[in-house]
Amino acid sequence: MAYQAPVGTRDLLPLEVAQKRWIEERLQQVFQRWSYHCIITSTLERIDTLMAGGAIQPSTVIQLQNMEDEALGLRPELTASVARAVLTRTGEITQPHRLYYAANVFRRASQNHYNRQLELYQAGVELLGVGGIAADAEILLLLSDCISQLNLGQWSLILGEAGLTQSLLSVFPDGVRETVRRSLAHLDRIALEQLSLSSHLLERALLLLDLRGQPEEVFTRLARLDLTEEQIQTVNQLKSLVELLRTIQTQPGAGSTTAHIILDLSLIRTFDYYTGVVFEVVSNHQGNQRVLGQGGRYDYLLGLYHPCRISSPGIGFSLNVEEIHQALLPTGQLPSQMPSSNWLVVPTTPAAYAAAFIYAQKIRESTNLVRVELNLSEQTQPETIHAYAQQRSINQIAWVNEAGMPRIETISDRNTY
Repeated sequence: MAYQAPVGTRDLLPLEVAQKRWIEERLQQVFQRWSYHCIITSTLERIDTLMAGGAIQPSTVIQLQNMEDEALGLRPELTASVARAVLTRTGEITQPHRLYYAANVFRRASQNHYNRQLELYQAGVELLGVGGIAADAEILLLLSDCISQLNLGQWSLILGEAGLTQSLLSVFPDGVRETVRRSLAHLDRIALEQLSLSSHLLERALLLLDLRGQPEEVFTRLARLDLTEEQIQTVNQLKSLVELLRTIQTQPGAGSTTAHIILDLSLIRTFDYYTGVVFEVVSNHQGNQRVLGQGGRYDYLLGLYHPCRISSPGIGFSLNVEEIHQALLPTGQLPSQMPSSNWLVVPTTPAAYAAAFIYAQKIRESTNLVRVELNLSEQTQPETIHAYAQQRSINQIAWVNEAGMPRIETISDRNTY
């Protein structure tokens, strides 16, 4: 019998772990520079917590059962878990909470995607307790800073507005609205044209499908619609956000703060708790497009976990570490080999192991990180040790006798002192 990891999961060997950590460390440095603090939430959540208010669809959750027959689920994303943790531990949000995470999430594969990845790694942030354009801009600029620090080359910010899109869909009958929504999400023009819609509603559906492109062009198309005052206000807020991002981008010293912005009002997130701006980050390296991350505003989610159902605004994003890893591999930035040991400590006789362990520990206690390994092989012939050290790129060998006296050898030039 061949023992393999479950379908949809994978093991990470040391070099892959080093590359993953390389990505996560750089992202966490950016998060910390923006004054975000790390939060760790439970991998397991109660099913009723995950399903509160329909925030997360049951079909996405890998469910478990504990000894008390309590229904549990592996978290399919982090936003709901962070919201639950903050509200249940603090009771209320009286000031902005800037939080970040780097963790794994689990998604149950659909019937048509048996080989889909079940375990994913994400790094992201949540800004809780603050609404408005300035908060939206902070999250989008922080996201831009993350992508820029990773030197990912060409990329685009796909920007939508969940509340506006939902209101534009309200003209469709209940029986067909979800089909229209799903067709828009998949940019499926053929599916829209095959629906039994009046000519007026079909024209509206196709117009919604085409609300994608340069912001100025999309705003012009929107102006052709008979919008309500609330919808006009949302459009104006969206215009102000785009203008703010572009103003910052053009300022001296701003650096690569924003990417090419594409306004897409057909952008619909997988989870239904988003209420305002939603967005995706898409890389375009040599024509190979990857969705690197996604996020949005969720102004009612926190209220689901408040004991008095008092809501607070929130916005955040998650970056897909695996997709970033694949995008970075061709760039040569990721570590290509594991760090070599700095020292090889070799006991000269079997009776010298105690002294060798003690001497190795003295080296490890240096103020700087020093990698020290002990020769555990019975082979102690100089030529064998030298070959091993060269193979492992180890520059220093300490030959330790029973008395703990070392003889230091530098491999690079074979000098002994």
